[in-house]
Formats: sequence, C-alpha cells, structure tokens
Amino acid sequence: MNTSSRYRSLIAWLVLLVIAAPIARAQERQLFQGRQVPPPNERLYTQTQRTLTVVTAVPSAEETEAIFGADLYAKNIQPVWVQVENRGDDTLFLTPLSLDPGYYNPRESAFRLREGATDGISSESLERKAITRLRVPPQSIQSGYIFSQVDEGTKSFNVDVIGGGEPYLMSFFVPVPGLKLDHYEIDIPGMYDESELKRVDLPGLVAELERLPCCVRDENGHDRGDPLNLVFVGEIKDMYYAFMRAGWDETETIYGASLMKTAASALSGGRYRYSPVSALYVFGRPQDVALQRARTSINERNHLRVWLTPLRLEGEPVWIGQISRDIGVKFTLKEGFIMTHVIDPDVDNDRWYLLQNLLDVQRVAKLGLVRGVGAAELFEPRHNLGGDPYFTDGLRAVIILSDEAVSYDEIEFLDWEVPPKIHKGGDGSDTASPVRISLAPATR
Repeated sequence: MNTSSRYRSLIAWLVLLVIAAPIARAQERQLFQGRQVPPPNERLYTQTQRTLTVVTAVPSAEETEAIFGADLYAKNIQPVWVQVENRGDDTLFLTPLSLDPGYYNPRESAFRLREGATDGISSESLERKAITRLRVPPQSIQSGYIFSQVDEGTKSFNVDVIGGGEPYLMSFFVPVPGLKLDHYEIDIPGMYDESELKRVDLPGLVAELERLPCCVRDENGHDRGDPLNLVFVGEIKDMYYAFMRAGWDETETIYGASLMKTAASALSGGRYRYSPVSALYVFGRPQDVALQRARTSINERNHLRVWLTPLRLEGEPVWIGQISRDIGVKFTLKEGFIMTHVIDPDVDNDRWYLLQNLLDVQRVAKLGLVRGVGAAELFEPRHNLGGDPYFTDGLRAVIILSDEAVSYDEIEFLDWEVPPKIHKGGDGSDTASPVRISLAPATR
C-alpha cells in the first residue's frame, strides 16, 4: 500500500474511532497507564518519529509455544509484540490492520487453536497478552501482541499510529529464527578485493553492464542457461526491503528438511513459500541471493537469482540477476536431477512482472534498459540448462533502487535502449517496432 492510500485508510480509522467510542482523557490515563506486556525475546527493533517510539519483536515458533502454551504457528497464527510509547499531548490510536490486513483477534485465535485439539487455550489467556484497546493516551506506554498470519524468515510489516495531526507510518523487517536462508551468509566487503572493484558513474555504467556475462552457466562453467536480464543498484538492505515489501519471499538453502518440505508440497499440490532453488552459476559461484513469489502451488512460482558484481555506481553495489517463471514440472536426466521446473518461454514478461512489483511499492528511483544476451525470436528460441526454450528482446532492465518512497512522476527514465517488438513481416523478413513503456498508472 502506498503512502497516500495508507493515509486515507488511517483518516477513516480515526473518524470511526472518534465517533464510535469517545472516552475522556482522564479515564484513558487511568485505564491504560502501566498496561505493559514484556517483550518475548531480545531481538527488539525500534523506530522513533517525533514524540512516538515503537518497539517490535517477533517470537519464533518455539518461543511462541513457550509463551502461550500452544502451537500457534501450526494454526497460521504468528504473534507480533508491539510497544507504543506516546510522549506527546494527544491521544493516539494504533491500527492493527496496517500490520496485517488478515490479522486475528484473540477470541478468533483461541477458536482456531481449539479446532481438532483435545485441550485448547482460553481466549482470556490470549487477551491478557494482546493489545485489545487501541487508544494510547498522552504520556503513556501500551504494549502487547497482535496476532498476524505466519511469515517465516523475515517478517515485514507496518505499524501505523494516528491522531494529533500527521500520522506516524513505520515499516519493520524483523528476522524470525527457523529457516536456513542463503543471503544471511553474504560477505559483501569480502566478496572482491579492492583491486577487482570497478567504480563508475552513470554514463560509464552502460558499457560495463554490457560487458557482463550474458547468461547463467552450469557448475563447470560450460553450458549456457537462462539470460541475465536484470540489474539492480543499491545496498542489499534496499534491495531486500523492496522485494519483501513487494510480496517476495526468501529461499531456504538445500538441506534435508527443506527437501522434505519441497517433496511434500509437490505431492500435495500445496504452496511452500520458501522452497529452495537449484544453483546456477555466474562469476564461478552460485547465486548470492534467491527470492521467489509463490503462486497457486509449488510448481508455479516466479523465482529470482542475484549475484553481486565488482561494479560500484557512485559507491553503491551493482547486482546482476535472472528471473523466470515456473509453469510446471518435468522429468529430466540433465544436470543429475530427476525432476525440474519448466519455465515460461517469454522471459521478458517475467522481467516486466518484476518491474511492476517494484514500481507498485515505490522503490524505483531510476530505470533503463541495456543490451544483454541479444535477441532470440519466438520462432528461433534459445534453450536453458533444462532444455526449455525461451525468447527475448535480449535486453536487461537496470533498476536503481531508493530507500524512500518514489512516486510514478518522480521516476527518472534512463533513455539508453528501447525494447523492440520483433515480428515476422509479410515477406518473411524480420521487422522491429520500437515500443516505449509508459510508467504512468493506468486510468479508466
């Protein structure tokens, strides 16, 4: 949700609260002063805006069971601890909808826990630990749990507080123990020696990007695979936060438990949001980061692999990546695997899908296109390492990320390459029609 939409929703919340349940300030102080629930662990994340400080923490599945005496994660319930300290003179209101539009209230959570259980948990015990009243009076602290839906790996959420004029809008990204994730092990400073780094400005970036490898390779560095059709510029936290905000999930490393979960999901037709991906190679090493966006099942997902390059644009790291869309599975003996995913052959569509994602969460400062793998036509496709055909205009999208929200009309389009629309002419010859993509939101 962008800032303007969040603001309109918050105003609606404020009007509803003021009309529905007015309480005198003196009564509020008496009711809320000192109502605090201790944090569940030491992994605390704090943000301060003006006279408001918010502290958050997310317990793991094991910690949650120890705190509540029940396996909440098994019922898709993930408690998020929130502490709101109001040092101002206005009564404020916490909006749990901003944290999770599908959040559960304590009684609903207790009902879910009782389903299929011989001994459940009372709603009163959950209410004692929950934030059940959303008013935060002046000079007071309110803390407790909001019961959200489960996100493993990293929990990304908003905490929005309204009242007293301008709203307080905060975004948090909190690691949750339990998954084995690849990107936690990246050593960016130690990836390249100082002598290997190439520092460029924006005009010099294009030539360097066009010298980068065209495609991923196998472990031996021989066969070529999917085209490297994406470039990101930004710190890893900016790239990571943008993808989390756009609904992408992290990817577990390949080990026993993750393989078992993958097999179970494949057999049941269910989703496994963090399913591992196979290793593809650039610069002689497997991907540094793998992300995915699940669709209806584990057999249908968008997945992305990213490698850190030796390039630095005005001090910012430059990453090269490959995106494709899984549309099914097939049996194969290539690369030692029995089964592999089949990709959508229109890899440019997947590139555009990702760009739409990042535009929607307002994290794109600049974008352009440079030459990459070279064009491959629909009727003369190339093939990846799994033997799947793909066609492409041969360009790679360059996305310079922002750590702050950027509206559509503020994005700078880098007029480097124009994507052609290649088709067969009436005489059988190839013709290329330049197509420019409008970044303005559609109007009805």
